[in-house]
Amino acid sequence: MKNFRFAELSDLLFYSACAFVLSLSILRYYGAPLWLSLTCAALLALAVGGIVFLLLYRSRRKKFLSKKEREEKEALLLHFTLEQPERVRAALLSALVADGKTAHCEKDVLFSDGAELVPLFTMEPVGADEIALLLRKYGKEPFSIACNALTADAEKLLSSFGIQALRGEEIYSLFSRTGTTPSPLICGEIPRKTVKQKLRRSFSKGNARPFFVSGALLLIMSLFTFFPLYYVISGGILLFCAVAVRLFGYA
Repeated sequence: MKNFRFAELSDLLFYSACAFVLSLSILRYYGAPLWLSLTCAALLALAVGGIVFLLLYRSRRKKFLSKKEREEKEALLLHFTLEQPERVRAALLSALVADGKTAHCEKDVLFSDGAELVPLFTMEPVGADEIALLLRKYGKEPFSIACNALTADAEKLLSSFGIQALRGEEIYSLFSRTGTTPSPLICGEIPRKTVKQKLRRSFSKGNARPFFVSGALLLIMSLFTFFPLYYVISGGILLFCAVAVRLFGYA
């Protein structure tokens, strides 16, 4: 439930309310008793709400997990980009050994499966020029690289010479499944928005127009519904919010 945000909750209430109002209106139109209409409408609203809750919660959970994994991957790669080279090699060695690979370090060189593994973590994707420099340096000696990402030209150059590369997704997967992620990570803490910041954004002057449009539409819809009181009250509240936000909201 902690991942179920206000947006999903408002959707849940909206669909349940629509099911309740629609079913109640239809039953009353065909002359069903009030108690029966209210009971059936309430049961239908609960059923619709339960179905919507399950669908939204499942979708939200998937999005939350994928977002969390993406943030963890970015934090790990940023750590390696800013970390000292010898510590990067030590972390890679630990992860490779834990994953069952044949790996060892000789002085300042990391070897994996008989070939030198060159850490090349940069803020921007590694380009073809950097790969060309490595090809010139190593010549016919086998080597592979570990990096955040590669440009299209770098990918083509690596493919032409049959050189393997550990990219960001593979590196994150390696450290995740072996449980060897360094801790603490450099700049690993992702700032979270506080309640005050969220409220400040909600009550910014720029939101006055959406409040006004929504309120006006609800008032217009009240002219064509069986139960206009809900629309009149909701529309009036939104119009009041639009005026209040415009006058007293944050710039």
